[in-house]
Amino acid sequence: MGRVTENKQAKRNSIFHSSFDLFRTKGFFQTSISDIVTKAGVAKGTFYLYFKDKYDLRDKLIAYKAGTLFHAAELNLSKTNIKDFSERLIFIADQIIDRLALEPDFLKFISKNLSWGVFKTALLKGHDTGETDFYNAYLRMVEESPYEFKNPEIMLFMIVELVGSSCYSCILEDEPLPMEEYKPYLYDVIRGIIQMQIVRKKSSKEIIDHRH
Repeated sequence: MGRVTENKQAKRNSIFHSSFDLFRTKGFFQTSISDIVTKAGVAKGTFYLYFKDKYDLRDKLIAYKAGTLFHAAELNLSKTNIKDFSERLIFIADQIIDRLALEPDFLKFISKNLSWGVFKTALLKGHDTGETDFYNAYLRMVEESPYEFKNPEIMLFMIVELVGSSCYSCILEDEPLPMEEYKPYLYDVIRGIIQMQIVRKKSSKEIIDHRH
């Protein structure tokens, strides 16, 4: 990465961090673009190089922070010997849940602003954050699994929605249980979703062909 590219990325990241601090303290609607650029130490023109408006910034901020969560989760997964498809997804979910538990302000923010379209964009592209292309990583996991699934995208959507709603209730409100007590129930449901999506077991040749 060249110095110019690094400088641009540093400015954009500064806007991300400054805007998030302001959104969670002042509120999204009470925060102006002038507030953001002043805190970030950049010119207003620099803001418009990266973002159309405050709403575009909000969506890209969600994508950026979501991308960092998935990047860290996949990195930690790569350090394990977990091969089972269901357990790999549960490991990633567990990593993300633990990170969100440490960042309740972010959890509140995405709960108010998150949509599947924004989230899926984060998974597919990460808004050029350089983080993990999680959606393609997920599809590789699907291809390498010993099973053929009915609809991998719908399966991912259901799991994401389930984890997201569970995080909000259990982490922020301890309802119906604190998160650590709720996890076994959550992960059993995820296993059930995956089992219901299995069409058939692949042959050894199909698995080898996917891996090569």
